Amino acid sequence: MRISFNRTSFILLIILGALMGSGWAVCNCDNPDWGFYGHRKINRMAIFTLPPEMMVLYKKEIEYITAHAVDPDKRRYATKHEGVRHYIDVDHWGTFPFDNVPRKFTDALLKFASYVYVNPEGDSTSLDLIYNNEDIELQGENIVFNHSYTSFKRYLEPTVKRDYYEGVFVYDIPDEWGRTGQLILTDEFSEYGILPYFLEQYIARLTNAFKAKDHKRIVQISAEMGHYIGDAHVPLHTTENYNGQMTNQVGIHGFWESRLPELYADDQYDFFVGKAQYIENKNEYFWNIILESHSLLADVLAIEKDLSQTFPSDKQFCYDDRLDRTIRIQCPEYAKAFHDRLKGMVEKRMQDAVLSIGDVWYTAWVEAGQPVLDQMIKEELSEEEKKEQERLEAQFKGGDIKGRTHDN
Repeated sequence: MRISFNRTSFILLIILGALMGSGWAVCNCDNPDWGFYGHRKINRMAIFTLPPEMMVLYKKEIEYITAHAVDPDKRRYATKHEGVRHYIDVDHWGTFPFDNVPRKFTDALLKFASYVYVNPEGDSTSLDLIYNNEDIELQGENIVFNHSYTSFKRYLEPTVKRDYYEGVFVYDIPDEWGRTGQLILTDEFSEYGILPYFLEQYIARLTNAFKAKDHKRIVQISAEMGHYIGDAHVPLHTTENYNGQMTNQVGIHGFWESRLPELYADDQYDFFVGKAQYIENKNEYFWNIILESHSLLADVLAIEKDLSQTFPSDKQFCYDDRLDRTIRIQCPEYAKAFHDRLKGMVEKRMQDAVLSIGDVWYTAWVEAGQPVLDQMIKEELSEEEKKEQERLEAQFKGGDIKGRTHDN
């Protein structure tokens, strides 16, 4: 399959991997490994941030942790729920530093959800959620429910957690609310991404795997955790304008996170970034990554916009043979001009991602009590696990991304 595009018309079937993804045009080929370069490189180098007590396991598993850094991207072909874990369009909800966006997931979901009251006769009324210090009101036509936010959250949260993937939650209104009927809550938040919230969930999974001394789970979750951390360090994973589609810059996503590392990371970037440190406040830590990434977004967009208008148009794109395919991609000279004007931004974000992955692995291990890792028994995959991996590969190679197609 051959894909072509111009600055205002861009078709992207697959984007594979934050920070290296897949370039401009990608084929769903039998061997797409070149497009996974960035995630694999970052995961691999993160291992060298660990102390010797962890290195005894991670160094032995370096090939697995490198190869499986891309599993979360493959899973986007298997389930619609995967894509939103890779980004957060935080600017959809406000402006930097986004103090109006709750840092806890349930709080964010409840704040931006839609609410409908259905009376016993089946008539429905839309309700607005209004905050008043520690209290909230649900207001609709001739309807007002008053609550403390604490009791409101306590009532709704168990169902939201249990049935999250349903997206719609139905509650029988309790007697103390003063009415009968039902309250219907619809998740309007998750479609714009849940990345920082998911990072907190995933580090908890890794901690539990360490506590259980589950070698297989430790390695699997470590590899996948690296992917999501890598995504969080990409400015274009923090915006609704994730591929420049709102500013006539379609394709900038792959230009920044794919083409530039492809050209420069191996020969010019330094990935020996120091030693992993314990994370004191995980919520703040993950949100700081998002805010740091987003703070770079304006420069990414402005530099690319100016360059596209000033660099000779006939020298911006070239053709290259990849995996028996001819693709249209930014010429090395054009990419160099973008890279130079970014002044080390891509390298710095990749370096930060490497160190952050190490921090996360190390923190999970510390919070699990620093179990001895060199005595763990390595279990082989069960037959069902092997079949699941085969299904994942088949869906990746033969299917379509379920969800956003211009983001990884």
